[in-house]
Amino acid sequence: MKRIEIDSLSDLDLVAEQIILSLDGRDMVLFRGGMGAGKTTLISRIVALLGAEDTVTSPTFALVNQYEGDSRRIYHFDFYRIERIEEVFDFGYEEYFYSGDLCLVEWPEKIETLIPDDAMVVRIEVGDDENRIFEIE
Repeated sequence: MKRIEIDSLSDLDLVAEQIILSLDGRDMVLFRGGMGAGKTTLISRIVALLGAEDTVTSPTFALVNQYEGDSRRIYHFDFYRIERIEEVFDFGYEEYFYSGDLCLVEWPEKIETLIPDDAMVVRIEVGDDENRIFEIE
């Protein structure tokens, strides 16, 4: 496990780089942290470092956004508004999760039983002001 503490959101690229370097062939990264912890902001830095030029926004209502990186497609999920696991089945989650493309998942707690065993986990703990602690497993 890697633990990174930053005192300024301007240091998020360092965290994003560490996440990318830690993928080791994995296709799914789970972001765990409370509301306002910075999950979407961190994902936007990861997407940018992977070469996508799109503006990253949280797919809270659409459930998934797609971005084109330099070498792979990136899917960004936000399951915050999921009330029933059947909603995830209805939009065909398997096609995304098992596509070989990179899947970045916010609020994975809502779909715990559907997550592949080898998913990377990034925990975000909020400190004072812009202070954040990231644990990468």
